[in-house]
Amino acid sequence: MSPLGPNKKKRIRFNLYWMYAIIALLLFGLYYANDPSMSKEVNWSEFEKIAKEGGMTNVTVHAKKDYVEAQLNDSTAKAIFKTDKITGKPIVYTNIPSGDSFATTLEAWKKDYGFKADVNYENSSDLTNILWTFGPIVFFIIFWIYLARRMTNQGGGGGGGVFNVGKAKAQLFDKDGAVKVTFDDVAGLSEAKQEVEEIVEFLKNPSRYTDLGGKIPKGALLVGPPGTGKTLLAKAVAGEANVPFFSLSGSDFVEMFVGVGASRVRDLFRQAKEKAPCIVFIDEIDAVGRARGKNPNMGSNDERENTLNQLLTEMDGFGSNSGVIILAATNRADILDKALLRAGRFDRQIYVELPELNDRKAIFKVHLRNVKIDDSVDVDLLARQTPGFSGADIANVCNEAALIAARKNKKSVQRQDFMDAVDRIVGGLEKRSKITTQEEKRSIAIHEAGHASISWLLQYANPLIKVTIVPRGRALGAAWYLPEERQITTREQMLDEMCATLGGRAAEEVFLGRISTGASNDLERVTKQAYAMVVYFGMSEQLPNLSYYDSTGQEYGFTKPYSEETAKLIDKEVSRIVNEQYERAKSILRENAEKHAKLAEVLITREVIFAEDVEQIFGKRPWISRTEEILQDEEAAKKEEEAEHKKPEAEGNPTPSDEKPQPTAEGTADQPKAENGETKGNEKDTSDSKA
Repeated sequence: MSPLGPNKKKRIRFNLYWMYAIIALLLFGLYYANDPSMSKEVNWSEFEKIAKEGGMTNVTVHAKKDYVEAQLNDSTAKAIFKTDKITGKPIVYTNIPSGDSFATTLEAWKKDYGFKADVNYENSSDLTNILWTFGPIVFFIIFWIYLARRMTNQGGGGGGGVFNVGKAKAQLFDKDGAVKVTFDDVAGLSEAKQEVEEIVEFLKNPSRYTDLGGKIPKGALLVGPPGTGKTLLAKAVAGEANVPFFSLSGSDFVEMFVGVGASRVRDLFRQAKEKAPCIVFIDEIDAVGRARGKNPNMGSNDERENTLNQLLTEMDGFGSNSGVIILAATNRADILDKALLRAGRFDRQIYVELPELNDRKAIFKVHLRNVKIDDSVDVDLLARQTPGFSGADIANVCNEAALIAARKNKKSVQRQDFMDAVDRIVGGLEKRSKITTQEEKRSIAIHEAGHASISWLLQYANPLIKVTIVPRGRALGAAWYLPEERQITTREQMLDEMCATLGGRAAEEVFLGRISTGASNDLERVTKQAYAMVVYFGMSEQLPNLSYYDSTGQEYGFTKPYSEETAKLIDKEVSRIVNEQYERAKSILRENAEKHAKLAEVLITREVIFAEDVEQIFGKRPWISRTEEILQDEEAAKKEEEAEHKKPEAEGNPTPSDEKPQPTAEGTADQPKAENGETKGNEKDTSDSKA
């Protein structure tokens, strides 16, 4: 039995077609069993008597079969069949010597007795009548057998037939399969790609490792947030490995019938052993790999646990699975069973994280291969503008930019199209048709100007990119910032971010004398951040160095890991931190009231302002962001390397000036400056939704 190929045809559903076949057969059976016609065989004398008395209305002569049948009128039929109720066509029939002799007899009847019945001659053979009689039944029997064979032999994949419900649903991609993805299509993810490439290399050249006593890993688990490229890595393995590759989802093992999941696991590994060496990829393995015993089913049989037990046994039990490598992907590694994660089953856990700056550059270059862009598009700037974006998000940005350019009938995709695409994805679609009064517009402008002012004046607040009071998505106004590419975050950085987030509500109170529901999203984010500082990060003065976060994912059930007194203290500390930053925000705004007013007026007039507009009012920020510092260091190192390469050339070809170019940290054409009037960095939505 060969496993299913990638072009698996749609299978016939058992319930529907079997029911059709059975109903049709029953109808035909009832039709033939309850023939409504009345017929009777008589001898020649009686047949001749009926003809002479004029009891026939129609006569059919079957010359090749030497018999004749006659249709009777009602009065004669009642006498012959001895009944007052006539159904259908009453017929009598008898044998004749031959068709020619009967024709002579008919002529004599017409001459002597005035025989007036219609006479027809049939030359059909017995075979034709048999086919007309039994053909439909034979056809449906053959069709029924065909359905049964299709459902019992569906290429080995068990695509839905009742006889194949325990078969694995894995798709097989052979050595020359249809998967065209290679490692060249996987940008970034250098560490994860290296580990996966090593597995592929082991399958291609095992002696390189076995000569040193190494063994091939039995399994690798790809772990990471959604959209980071876990399944893409697996596709690249399928395209590069040059060995059979089985692909299926964790939910493919799940079925309503008891024991089906375990049966499918057994069938999958049986197929894999036949094709060894090979790779089995199980996507979203948390569908069957969830930790056992979490949801006891009142003592009843748990189908999911049976499936997991069979999977554990097949992966590293008494049986040997040499040459079968298991790849799996999940974004819920915290809920997987510990027995599934141990060495010998999944020897490696490969973490596929959100891409950093350089990774995003490489990902953009991959997705821009087939996009017609002009010279205004700066890949470095796009990478800076999209921190926190996954590979799938970046692909979506490139696609949205192309759609926006096509909507505007452009010949190529320009820089502004990418800016609009990022805005569309992060903040939602612009809603200029939404009706807002002048008073509401002014309130929104003061709110957003408060965010922009404080983020500009605080060292650790995220640098501003753009502020708008045009409604977008569910927000009445929005501000975009460039979050820092930090590995760790200090207490001061978190407090500055909280203060900037509260700047909108603070500006409303200071300059309008009232507050509105527009800050609901700000308050939600600040409250969660303050709670995390106290409960998770141990940054509270009253509860220092304590963390109540459970990284194992087990949580604490229905009880909290602290007392009621501690809970009250936590609430008190969270309230204190938020109130302190709120008062700090109001104080900063009072000190810069004139500048804030100017910024709000510009925002009301133009509806959209950029970092350059804020810089004209508040002056240049005295701090440089960590991301800009990294980029400047990279640029300086790049220039220094270029200068080193040029030095030998200058020595071999002396020029009037042997002056060596000096590296500098200034911005270049590859590194955009704020002075060029363009936006910078990834636009992180901090929009305020109206309650």
